[in-house]
Amino acid sequence: MKAAWYSTQGAPKDVFQVGEMEDPTPGAGEVRVRMHASGVNPTDTYTRSGVRRRGLPYPKIIPHQDGAGVIDAVGSGVPASRVGERVWIYMAQWQRAFGTAAQYCALPSECAPRLPDNCSFNEGASLGVPWLTAHYAVTRDGQVAGKTVLVAGGTGAVGYYCVQIAKAQGAHVIASVGSAAKGVLAKAAGADDVIDFRAEDVGARIGALTGGRGADRILEPFFAKNAALYPQMLAKHGTVIVYGAGGADGSISASWGIQNQPTIRFMYMYELPAQAYPRAVADFTAMQTAGKLKHLPVREFALSEVAQAHEAVEAGNSGARMVLKLA
Repeated sequence: MKAAWYSTQGAPKDVFQVGEMEDPTPGAGEVRVRMHASGVNPTDTYTRSGVRRRGLPYPKIIPHQDGAGVIDAVGSGVPASRVGERVWIYMAQWQRAFGTAAQYCALPSECAPRLPDNCSFNEGASLGVPWLTAHYAVTRDGQVAGKTVLVAGGTGAVGYYCVQIAKAQGAHVIASVGSAAKGVLAKAAGADDVIDFRAEDVGARIGALTGGRGADRILEPFFAKNAALYPQMLAKHGTVIVYGAGGADGSISASWGIQNQPTIRFMYMYELPAQAYPRAVADFTAMQTAGKLKHLPVREFALSEVAQAHEAVEAGNSGARMVLKLA
């Protein structure tokens, strides 16, 4: 099979190789997927670049957690009826050397759920990390119906789904965005109100929108940047779900914390409670099948352009999802 891999850490164009590798064979409880699309996420760049960890956990790595394709073989314990099934893939490379940036990928059957017929392979390849993160961030502390939810970065890969999930559950959704155009996108996804953080005083605007109460829940990808603003943004006894650092360190006022008793939870998508994954899959299937889910646009790259795809993800702020087209 054709695959992209790296054996050392560094810049994309310095370390990526594209060539032939042996086709994988599915083991017990696994399926093999003929890949149609491989999604690129920021976390896929971290091991390659060494920004989070120096040294590789495996001698050779085929990157990417997310993808979509068609099952063409199954291992023992997996029903043969799954062969031919369209699937989306999540956590393909979690604690494994080989992910989805190849023509074939073998992985646990449960990490390759059925892809609804009204969802394209490109959209399916863009789901895994963002959808699972968003779903848990919204649902971690119970229903949000009747609550005010602030989605920071409301048109990011995760935030865009957060807006839609929270709105579907009956929340009043405020999305912070970086431009007027992104505000239009967030509104189309279901946000009740949008705040342009580059042009407005976010704290004052949230106060005005909530009658001075603040948001009941904040879904946070930029903790280090925003933590100091929580006294202006968060309601008393409110909850912050942190799924992104946004820098090395963040701090809040201890006296404000004692007086207002917030709950601040940090989450890591790769180590959620076991039941969180099938719940997220079920809710995705229901929303997608009903035609109630929007996806960000996709920018396609060939497998040979994997380095450029990683560069595009690292550049950020594109408003699109980066996908390798494999079939």
